[in-house]
Amino acid sequence: MEDNPAPSGRPLMDATTFKDNFGITWANETYLCYEVEVQEGDAWAPVEGLQGFLRNQGADTHWKRSHAELCFLDRVPSWHLDEGKQYRLTCYISWSPCPDCAQKLVEFMGENSHVSLRIFAARIYTKLDGHEDGLRKLQDAGAQLAIMTLKEYEHCWDTFVDSQGQLFRARDELEVHIGAQCQRLENILRNQGN
Repeated sequence: MEDNPAPSGRPLMDATTFKDNFGITWANETYLCYEVEVQEGDAWAPVEGLQGFLRNQGADTHWKRSHAELCFLDRVPSWHLDEGKQYRLTCYISWSPCPDCAQKLVEFMGENSHVSLRIFAARIYTKLDGHEDGLRKLQDAGAQLAIMTLKEYEHCWDTFVDSQGQLFRARDELEVHIGAQCQRLENILRNQGN
């Protein structure tokens, strides 16, 4: 079951779902955990109620698919973020954005100067040509892109997962995976061409 409530009443992700989708194995679905913060002086403060997770829609059908990033962008207008304040949206995502989603995120950032975006991905999405350019465009638009480290895994486990009080335990393979993905992302963002 994937909708056990947190103490705040919001749904939590099943621990197996998290491990299967954010781990080192191939996963067909994309999960996105998000949190919103508002700038208060020199610090960022969480915005109550603007924290949760979602997954891509239509993964079980071949029509009307919507990637997790687009589902996320569909939610943002309902939050009524005050344009007079600065917000930071942080996404922890099982796959980095595809080229089309990267472009939609770039457009969103261009239309919302009061919002900054941080994306921590568990792995790089390579299925479509142009994924490298999409990631570079996101960085050029001001998004902070990184691979999830053990710190982000632990944060997601503690914040978004129904962990039943268990601590997050990383296997050695995960640390190797993180290192390889970090190097791959660094190479993509550093190189301005293929």
